[in-house]
Amino acid sequence: MLASKDCTGESSAARAAARSRGPIRLDIDRRPWLQFQPLPWPWPELTLSAAPSYAGKGRFRALARRRGGRVVNAASGGACRSGPPSLAAVRALVADDLARVDRTIDVNLASSVALIPELARHVTDAGGKRIRPLVTLLGARAAGYEGDRHIELAAVIEFIHTATLLHDDVVDRSLERRGLQSANAIWGNAASVLVGDFLFSQAFRLMVADGSLPVLQLLSNAAAVIAQGEVLQLVTTGKTATTEDEYLEVVRAKTAQLFAAAAAVGGHLVGYDPDVLAGLDRYGDQVGTAFQLTDDALDYLGESEETGKPTGGDFREGRLTLPVILAYAQADRKERDFWERTLGKGQQAAGDFAEACTIIRRRGTIAQTYQRAVACSDNAVTALDVLPPSRCRDALADLARLASSRKH
Repeated sequence: MLASKDCTGESSAARAAARSRGPIRLDIDRRPWLQFQPLPWPWPELTLSAAPSYAGKGRFRALARRRGGRVVNAASGGACRSGPPSLAAVRALVADDLARVDRTIDVNLASSVALIPELARHVTDAGGKRIRPLVTLLGARAAGYEGDRHIELAAVIEFIHTATLLHDDVVDRSLERRGLQSANAIWGNAASVLVGDFLFSQAFRLMVADGSLPVLQLLSNAAAVIAQGEVLQLVTTGKTATTEDEYLEVVRAKTAQLFAAAAAVGGHLVGYDPDVLAGLDRYGDQVGTAFQLTDDALDYLGESEETGKPTGGDFREGRLTLPVILAYAQADRKERDFWERTLGKGQQAAGDFAEACTIIRRRGTIAQTYQRAVACSDNAVTALDVLPPSRCRDALADLARLASSRKH
């Protein structure tokens, strides 16, 4: 199978190898795996109802046999299914593994300092969907892994994610998270930052305990890139001239990078195959991007009853997300003055969010944002072609479709 190349000319297999085996790369100006080639406008008609075909089944089975293993769940054949995907059905497929991940998280939150588990559980037990650990569990099983290492590694992914949430809320001065008071609103910024640091330390302790240097390199590199993405978002806050490419670079560092690592770690558990690693890496990158773009759109729907959470958080915190970036690019003078005042200068008044929603609807940028999210979902489904047909591969495809079709 030929590895695809991105706009830098670097193959997907080479990118995956660099992430998993190479040194940590921290130069923001030299991150070829974060570069994004926008699809041409108008967007092509996209069909997401069919699972991808798989032509490499024999190669994958031969690879598994050489390792003394076998491919699990391969009998389903990856048949196309009708009807919308269901997150509950996806979770049910690995329900036992998810329960074990939750127990692992609980055990590793234990501390003689009572504030640590109290604050951390306020976030971990607040109704999160465990999407990133779910990607790790499904990716490992879809790649043919039959052991138990994926349980603790899925917990690592959730610890990294939760730590970034705690730090994000401090940076953004957020007072609410998942419909509840944020940890920093209850315990203060210092406690939130320090417990986030504790979660990072627990994540690295579990990585080291796993004993795989490639896995450690993959996940530690992901943590470094996520931190870069946080800083990059900070320096672009309030910059109304932010381009779509600049914004997508932030998304792929801050959000998609952890999804990519969550998916690719499963490939490492069955041995180093560049095609499988590159496919899982590409899958996670595109799913993570689709999730973020959908979040961007949901925040400007203007009706919290539809999304199940308050809208307008990005606007009130001065964050330029894709609906605004696209609207600004199409804006007339009056609209640009509005964006400059409200987001560039942070001078917001009552009724400004409603006006922002009106402009965005007028310019059609919610639909444009969803089109990009759907394209990313489609790319993610295609990336799964490196895996043999299985129920877990189908579930990964369903998760990709859910990323751009969800309402909350």
